[in-house]
Amino acid sequence: MPISEQVQKDMVEAMRSRDELRLSTLRMVKSAIKNREIDKRAPLDDKECQQVLSTLIKQRKDSIEQFQKGGRQELADKEAAEIKIIEAYLPKALGEEEITAAVRAAIAEMGSPTMKDMGTVMKNSMARLQATGARVEGKTVGEIVKKQLGG
Repeated sequence: MPISEQVQKDMVEAMRSRDELRLSTLRMVKSAIKNREIDKRAPLDDKECQQVLSTLIKQRKDSIEQFQKGGRQELADKEAAEIKIIEAYLPKALGEEEITAAVRAAIAEMGSPTMKDMGTVMKNSMARLQATGARVEGKTVGEIVKKQLGG
């Protein structure tokens, strides 16, 4: 079942069970997907829906950071709960070991890159990781690439 249909179905369930947090989160997800469809002027496929969801998760993580700096833990907790709901619609995120293995493989393929080649290593690593269909954050990959290149 496509992600957008699954979100709609789960939204109805959340309404029936009166799960306010889940309902509001799914409404926000549905609206983000709909806005992207309007911009594109065509329905989104699952890969595009996953990009929208990844963007929403990234926004939530930024918000958590800001709320914690401002001493608003209850709002940070709400954002964390929303992330958990959104992540249910995405493929499992890779752990650090899997990312490191892919980065090492990309570095080995290139020969012996230096810190100047970090952008190319990043691009190759991200392409390799996304080809597996797994979900990764560019920030995490960047940190691992830097560590592997000795930076």
